Amino acid sequence: MKRKLDIDNWIRKPHFEFFKTFEEPYHGVSVNVDCSAAHQFAKRGGFSVFLYYLYQSLSAAQRIEPFKYRIEQDQVFLHDRIDAGSTIARSDGTFGYGHFLYQESLEGFLEGAKREVARVRGSSDLTRNSAENVIRYSALPWIDFTSLLHARMFSVADSCPRISFGKMTEKDGRRSMPVSIHVHHALVDGLHVGQYIDCFQELMNSQ
Repeated sequence: MKRKLDIDNWIRKPHFEFFKTFEEPYHGVSVNVDCSAAHQFAKRGGFSVFLYYLYQSLSAAQRIEPFKYRIEQDQVFLHDRIDAGSTIARSDGTFGYGHFLYQESLEGFLEGAKREVARVRGSSDLTRNSAENVIRYSALPWIDFTSLLHARMFSVADSCPRISFGKMTEKDGRRSMPVSIHVHHALVDGLHVGQYIDCFQELMNSQ
């Protein structure tokens, strides 16, 4: 479900009108997220560390409203739920796109996510779900990156956030991971990105 915002009475109307005209309206940051507690929790539970931090990243998106805004035909809609569209690695060195439905319960999310991973790994296509209420995720577990630039097709309108996870490293007994977050500036400001990062880190620290 989604509802249309009243742009004329929206506090961010000037920012929306300004940034929506940009050829490249996305802005982004790369930060290090502490994964120590999350890694231990996933290992104790015997489930995928990747699926766990994907779940917590989605959980943070449900809480930070601007991450649920999307532009559709020059209007802004607020979605009730945000799902994930993520790259999934295959054994032959290629990847496919998976569509992961958010559920509040970790158990429910993992159940559906494991089925989706198996589906993608058993296929050979590169079809991406066309849903708007997604964050576009990618994982680069080989790279401890400090910045990241996405491939873009400028002829296709898009306002979905893009989040990428990098290589998890350990230092002085703590595990950390680079996370790149790119958002459409007509919908999301730096303040909101900061709120999202804080929320994601808090969820990663929880058990």
